[in-house]
Parts: sequence; structure tokens; C-alpha cells
Amino acid sequence: MNLRLSLFWLFSALVVTDSTAQQTVKESTGVYQFLTDDPNQKPFYNDRKGVAAKNGLVASAHPAASEVGMEILRAGGNAIDAAVAVQFALAVVHPSAGNIGGGGFLVLRTSEGKSISIDFREKAPAKAHADMYLDKDGQVIPKLSILGRLASGVPGSVAGMAEAHAKYGKLPWKQVLQPAIDLANNGVVQTAKEANGLNIIKKKILELNPGTSYFQKASGEAWKEGDLLIQKDLAKVLQRVQKKGSAGFYKGKVAKMLVKEMNRMDKGIITKKDLSGYQVAWREPVIDTYKDYQVISMAPPSSGGIALVQLLKLVEPYPLKRWGWHSDSTIQVMIEAERRVYADRAKFLGDPDFVNIPTKTLTDKEYLAQRWKDFTFSKATDSKDVDGGSIPGYESMETTHFSVVDKDRNAVSVTTTLNGGYGSMVVVKGGGFLMNNEMDDFSLKPGVPNMFGLIGNKANAIAPGKRMLSSMTPTILEKNGKLFMVVGTPGGSTIITSVFQTVLNVIEHGMSMQQSVNALKFHHQWLPDLTLFEANAFSGKTITSLQQKGYQLEKLTNTLGRMDCILVGDDGWLEGGSDPRGDDTSIGY
Repeated sequence: MNLRLSLFWLFSALVVTDSTAQQTVKESTGVYQFLTDDPNQKPFYNDRKGVAAKNGLVASAHPAASEVGMEILRAGGNAIDAAVAVQFALAVVHPSAGNIGGGGFLVLRTSEGKSISIDFREKAPAKAHADMYLDKDGQVIPKLSILGRLASGVPGSVAGMAEAHAKYGKLPWKQVLQPAIDLANNGVVQTAKEANGLNIIKKKILELNPGTSYFQKASGEAWKEGDLLIQKDLAKVLQRVQKKGSAGFYKGKVAKMLVKEMNRMDKGIITKKDLSGYQVAWREPVIDTYKDYQVISMAPPSSGGIALVQLLKLVEPYPLKRWGWHSDSTIQVMIEAERRVYADRAKFLGDPDFVNIPTKTLTDKEYLAQRWKDFTFSKATDSKDVDGGSIPGYESMETTHFSVVDKDRNAVSVTTTLNGGYGSMVVVKGGGFLMNNEMDDFSLKPGVPNMFGLIGNKANAIAPGKRMLSSMTPTILEKNGKLFMVVGTPGGSTIITSVFQTVLNVIEHGMSMQQSVNALKFHHQWLPDLTLFEANAFSGKTITSLQQKGYQLEKLTNTLGRMDCILVGDDGWLEGGSDPRGDDTSIGY
């Protein structure tokens, strides 16, 4: 139960917010094949319709943030301008995952077809070391890498946004920051979901931040839908960033406040030197093909790009379209692909500035064919018998995503995070922003799972200045050399499998973007050897068939994924698909 709680406790039921001002997309002309022994069963979480737009579209986790992005596009900004504005707006309106105290990844495809990516992942502080979360007996100290000041890596979000805007932005920096400042100063109306999240964590926030009142109601009462959350201290920090760019965060008053916070109570190790020395990394995206589509995704230290390409190539030889959506054969092939890919993830992937990652080999069809050699349709593979593949010479849950496409068809896919919901639960006094708990994404000890149940090895061991491995999978697809899809989601270890399924739902099963987002999902990650699935995702016939072959299945009481995606139709119109499982909203014009 602890694993499921840590994976899914923050995915509590949220209010659905549709944009009534938008034109809704007609039902997909494609035909999805839903094979079931129950003719009344539907493949979707609900029947939300997509949002259509001709000029530009923003899909994000919160309606206010999507509106901010659209405001920037309407003002003549491009997709990068809008993405920067959305990122800072989410830091105000979606504190469980939106952030300036965390980090993430950005994938951009320009209107000319150039693809780039920016790694603004957090880094381990200079004082970090491989055994910092182990006791004298070499055992992992519970929660030390999850709660409190020692759990935080050096944040990268502000630097990432500043770098992206400096290189590709069109509007003035001051203009793209102003909406977030206004939201912080004037207040954000709480949705039912946001209010519920604050109520869940307010006691822990008080415990870890004595003497402050951040995220607490002045009356001491519970938060409720419609309440106004005003964040004056956060507004002041954003104003400093607006005035001085990255230096407004990594140097001067904000840096002093952050370091002072690290020296309170349970003692973090981030220093002024760590902050002033932080730099983003420009990475070559992972670019490969699936059938007639080109996949552009994030390179390590995100595991998402390599893993997604592996998954797609592993299932490519199989007739998924003919078998049908969530038929037993389709599910079996996908589970077995996931089992092998997550084993490779644990063995080979880490920060490329510290370890040699055999990307070309991992995504090579011959290597992947070898990974299939022990697969049989007659029974489930035992995860205990699956290890990372053999490569000669090789040395051995709360996140948010948003997608933006502008009128020129520049496309941006961004996934950003504090790691767990509300990060380390530490709020920088005087700054009003939450710090991440990304240090838990390192391998604290070989073979010991992190909060998402992911197993790591020495490739992802802690080292000073090293970036921790991530599952974030911001991705863009091309079809016939043109922009086709922008996709991504939060969800910890489930990010990769959710993106995988969303892509296949459109390409193989004829779903629209919104249908693909609505579609019920499942997840397998090698260890533990268990397939989790949303209620009604599998028919009774499929469940029986899989169980008879030895698959361990568990129906979730909660949901998987919070997709925010955009599809470009053959007619050039955009369809936004935002997840009805959350407050996620698409807005276009």
C-alpha cells in the first residue's frame, strides 16, 4: 500500500474545468477498436470534447495559467513567450507542482523544423555525496530525501525560462512575467482540487515551517472552492526576477533568503555558490522514428525520450490496430515492453555529464529484438528474470506539463516539477515559494526504490553537481515533415507509460487528441512486478486472460496521468486535449 500511496495520493479527484468560450472538436473520424465482453463499457474516463483553434493553443494544468499563455499569444508573443508566462503562472496558481523552486525540461520545434531541448533539471549541491541518506549501518533513512531541507537540489526553473526566452523569445521579458505577478498580488481563486490539496498538506507545512503562515487561511479554517489565495512574498520574488532575470533569483536578496532557509531546522546544504553557479544545459533531443512518424523527445538526464522510443520500437512489429485497443494481446505486448524498458532505465540511465549512456544501442532495433527473445504469448515474463540488457563494454508524483503551439506553428512541450506534491514541503521564508525534493530521484542505494517505486543503480548515484534521473517525457511528433502532436504529462514513474499510450491511441487506434487523453490507462514499471490499471480500463475477459498467463493486476481507486496535449489536424486546425482527471484546460483562438 505504501507504494500506491506515494505514487497516487496527490491524484485525488479534481473538478473538471472546460473552456466554454472555445469551439469544441467534432468526434474523431477515425474508428477506435475497443474489444470488450461488455458492450456497454466505454474506453474513456469521461466524454469531454477537445478544443479547436486555428491560430494558437495552450494546454496546461490550470485554467488561469492557460489563459495567461493565450493572453501572451494574442499579444503577438510566440510559443516560447507563452511557455515562459505559463511556467511562472503555474508557480502561483498550482503550488503542488508549478514552481520556481524546482526544475524540468523543455522541447522546442521551431516553425522551420529545427528541434532543440533545454535541461533545467535540479542539481545536487556541492556538499552532496553518495551516502548522505544512509545510516551508520548503510540503510536508507526513511523520508530524509523526501521531506525537509536536505531533500532539495539546486533549482533550475528560473534559469531555464530565462535561457529559453533570451534565445527564442519575442516579447519583452517584463511583459511575459507580469501576468504571474498580477496573479500573486491579486490572488488566485481556488478550485475544489487546489483547495483540497492545500487542506491535505497544511499541517505538514506548519510542522516544517514554524513561525510562518504560508498556504494557511488567516482564520485557520479549511480551504474551500472559491477562496482567494494571495501570495505577496512570491509576487516580490517574481518582480525581482522580472527586473534582473536569472540574477534576481540566483543572486542577491532571493538567494540570501533561500540559503538562510537551508540553515533552519533540519539543515539543507544548498549554498550561495551552488545557486550562483547553476547553469542550464542545452541537450540534443532524442530523435527517432515510429513507422511514418518522427519522435522528438528529451535526452538524459530525462529517461523519457530513450524509454519512449524503446517502447514504440518494441511494439512496432505487432498489429496493435488490428488487435484493438486494450485487447489482451495488445496489453500483453505493451506490458512486456514496459518491463524490459524500465529494467534498462535502472541499469543504464543517469546524468550524461557523469556517465556514458549508450543511447544509440538502447534504441537500435537489433538490440531491442534481443530484448524480445525471452517473450512468449503463453505466459507473463517474471520480472525477477529480467535485467537491464547486455551491452558490450558498458560500465555498470507530482509534476506538471504544458503544451503550446503558436500561429506560426512553433511548438513547445514543457514538463516541470518539484518531484513529490508540494516538493519538500519547505517554503522559503520571505519568498513564499516551495522547494523541491528532487534528491529522492537519485539512487540512494543500489536496488532500493525511490518514492515512485523506481529502482536505480550506480549510473544514478548521488554526486556533487550531478543531475538526478527523471521520468519526464516532453515530446513532439512530426508527420510527413510537419508538426503533428505535442504531448506530455505529470505522474512520476507513470509519465513514460502514459505518454506511450496517448501516442498509440492516436496513431494506432484512431482516437482524437481529447479521446486519447480521456482514454483509460495502465502502468507497469518492471519492479514491483505489478500492472496497475484505472477502473474499467480492462474488460473482464482481458483481466481473466492476463491473469491466467500469470500477470499480477491491481485496479486503482485513483487515476493515471494528467495529460495536456495538442494535435495538428490534416486541415491545419489545432485540437487541444486537456485531462478531465484534473483542472487541466485547453484554450485557443
